[in-house]
Amino acid sequence: MDAAQTINSPHTDAEYQDHILQGVSRTFALTIPQLPSPLFRVVSNAYLLCRIADTIEDDRDISHDIKRQFADQFISVVTGKTSADEFSNALHPLLSTSATEDEKDLILHTPAVIRITHSFNDRQRAALERCIRIMADGMAKYQEADVSQGLADMNDMDNYCYYVAGVVGEMLTELFCDYSSELDQHHDKLMQLSKSFGQGLQMTNILKDIWDDQARNMCWLPSEIFQQYGSNLKNLSQEKSSQEFNQALGHLLGIALSHLENALRYTLLIPKDEIGMRRFCLWAIGMAVLTLKKINNHRHFSSGQEVKISRRSVKATILATNLLTRQDKLLLALFKITASSLPVQALSPKFNLSNGSP
Repeated sequence: MDAAQTINSPHTDAEYQDHILQGVSRTFALTIPQLPSPLFRVVSNAYLLCRIADTIEDDRDISHDIKRQFADQFISVVTGKTSADEFSNALHPLLSTSATEDEKDLILHTPAVIRITHSFNDRQRAALERCIRIMADGMAKYQEADVSQGLADMNDMDNYCYYVAGVVGEMLTELFCDYSSELDQHHDKLMQLSKSFGQGLQMTNILKDIWDDQARNMCWLPSEIFQQYGSNLKNLSQEKSSQEFNQALGHLLGIALSHLENALRYTLLIPKDEIGMRRFCLWAIGMAVLTLKKINNHRHFSSGQEVKISRRSVKATILATNLLTRQDKLLLALFKITASSLPVQALSPKFNLSNGSP
């Protein structure tokens, strides 16, 4: 497949970016358009850059060494040191059937995405380049590691979540602060909370996808936590019905929830008149909390599909948060009520702020 074979391909880079975002993400295609126009353009581009890096990582047929080469090459593409056409032409024919048609199309159109990347201001480009450099390098490291029997401990899980999500939170914070001088006054506090925000969303996905990942011989759970409860990830499929496994799962649900509390603190620092930015954050938090609740209520689930929240729940999240977008006290109350049935676990000191409330 080449560019000439792409059916109904949008004519401009901006049109392509808007078009492909709908194909490669259901959730972000819903939340990113809530952002004000200047942020919508740069955050859409940032998401697509991350998705390109993720497509390299997730391909089932490309060897670790070749993945590392493409990850390094993509970093150079984003920073303008390497041709996007060369990268795209080399990677696209190697993609396996594990990549969706939209992901393959995105790789084919990497030059269009990069042209938009290179149109941003210095602070925006620096944020995107830093994110992709850290993410691509970190994902390559974990691709080269044996994660078939889980990660070592909670610190290892923190590191993995930072590479794939926490650094995205930092990038978004730089983009938000570039857009809003008022928000930029809280830059340092936002940056600390942003790592936790990213980890809360990523841990929710990890817990939802435990059994789908196991089918790929991968496990992103921290072995040490499960050992504390007498569960062994080496026998993961046999452990899932045990009381010990469920106790450890509850422990991680509590940690994920505490990260999402930090995500709400982050959101409440956004000026109340920035409704789009708040909704972008609130919708993600709300859907994550509901997913944690569904996992908690169905701890013997066997696939991510079983604990995926319904479209009705998504609509309810959007309606509730839209009604309360500017109401900080009511948002805090809604969070506490919604999460009241979930386990509670304190975070490690590196994630805790000296003053806990916004």
